[in-house]
Amino acid sequence: MRLLIVVPSQNRATGNWVTATRLQQGLAARGHAVVLAATAGDPRQLQAIVTSSTPELVLLLHAWRSGRPWLASGCSQPYAVLLTGTDINISINDPDQVLVIETVLEQAAAILSQNPLTVAALRRDRPGLAARVRYLPAGVILGGDPWPWRERLAAAPGELLCLCPAGIRPIKGALELIGMCEPLIRENLQLRMVFCGPILDDDYGRRFLAEVSARPWTTYLGVVPPAAMPAALRQADIILSNSFGEGLPNALVEAAAVGRPILARDIPGNAAVVINGENGLLYRDERGFRAALQRLHDDPAWRATLSRPSPERFAAEHEIATLEALCHEILANFASGRPRQE
Repeated sequence: MRLLIVVPSQNRATGNWVTATRLQQGLAARGHAVVLAATAGDPRQLQAIVTSSTPELVLLLHAWRSGRPWLASGCSQPYAVLLTGTDINISINDPDQVLVIETVLEQAAAILSQNPLTVAALRRDRPGLAARVRYLPAGVILGGDPWPWRERLAAAPGELLCLCPAGIRPIKGALELIGMCEPLIRENLQLRMVFCGPILDDDYGRRFLAEVSARPWTTYLGVVPPAAMPAALRQADIILSNSFGEGLPNALVEAAAVGRPILARDIPGNAAVVINGENGLLYRDERGFRAALQRLHDDPAWRATLSRPSPERFAAEHEIATLEALCHEILANFASGRPRQE
């Protein structure tokens, strides 16, 4: 099978790229010819890539940023679209983007999500698309590169090290997270907030860096390479996510796989990873956040019970096998001329 994966042009440490690279490597290992192409929105670039790689099938990551140039390219290959958190939480509600996204979904041979809660909601709310909405179980490949940030910080004994791995942009809630921790710091909680991830919004990034530099209890590590992310996660006492919208966050999937306790905002993207009281806690507001963080700080023995590595829950082999079967199904339907299910 010849497959083209189209992903938006962005930092290679972002979740879209981590996912696309994992899918490419997994399918290539099964003998398929897989080209991974970044798009900055130029349909002529996609036309050239299609001409040179002659894919039988296309997988679009991001219904807007990959789907818009794909539609404009005029290419006729069948395609599936893998929805991202931005698609679900921002783009589909944007009046400037929704018409394109609707067209992308209507013309797709399959609409994929790695979040079972999203799949259920789409099938319920969009019955016309329901037969083509498919669940692709999330996988994880844990890199082995070192990233010894804990020893570099020289944390004080008893200091709770909280790592927030996320791109620096408004929807991830990093500035709000600092504000939520401020009252606990004033109450002399021994806490260090550590952030890592690419700056994806310049204005938000400038404000974030200013807030971090003004507080001795916050640190920004910069971008952690994907191959070193498991090492970075393992050194934290708690993994935090204050995101207001997610598809299925790769960083939390990796945290669950390596067994780091997670404290995350209760949104569908996080709730699909965090089993409340088993591998972490979910909070709905600032009061719930501070109560949970206080308990995690005060009771290290209980915190340790949340450290349950579960790599088998996110087996990359299952993810790739499911995607491979789905691709063969799409190609078989396309070759036979059978209409799509509606």
